[in-house]
Amino acid sequence: MTKRRAEMVEETRAKLIQAARKAFAAKGYAAASMDDLTAEAGLTRGALYHNFGDKKGLLQAVVDQIDAEMGTRARAAQEGAETAWLGFLAEGIAYIQMALEPEIQRIMLRDGPAVLGDPSQWPNQNVCLRRTTQMIQELIDAGTVKLVDAEATARLVNGAALNASLWIAAADDPPAVFAKAVEAFRHLAGGLLQTKG
Repeated sequence: MTKRRAEMVEETRAKLIQAARKAFAAKGYAAASMDDLTAEAGLTRGALYHNFGDKKGLLQAVVDQIDAEMGTRARAAQEGAETAWLGFLAEGIAYIQMALEPEIQRIMLRDGPAVLGDPSQWPNQNVCLRRTTQMIQELIDAGTVKLVDAEATARLVNGAALNASLWIAAADDPPAVFAKAVEAFRHLAGGLLQTKG
């Protein structure tokens, strides 16, 4: 494939993902029309099917894009913290807080699981799990966190953050649920701290 051809393919994919993201956020996956979406992108249904296979494949691409952005934002919260422990907490809380955003609620926490299945099984979750496992192991090595199995702990911490996010997205009053979820998350995570004695 020539460089120009590769650029055109990437440009087409980007247009379709952008149009789909807008449509899925505004109308939801089920109500988003593929004809309207491709017209919005100035492309044909054939381009959609060629690049993504079907509407579900396009949703997966949108979820992957948003998930990557969420990861970047969560890491930024972690990197801005004063200590490794506070960074660990900040990253988890930042992830939970994103559940307050309408686009993330609808695409990542409602439609994504309904169409693509259990979010904990999505391929991008493996990256998140490895990162959390590594952070926990570093906190153990530094003597901040108790001697626990880092992977098991990472799975439980990530599961708590994901379930808190799903709860917020489904709530009648997301900000009130967010406040409760963050308080509980802090208490749960705090149980990992090495007690000085």
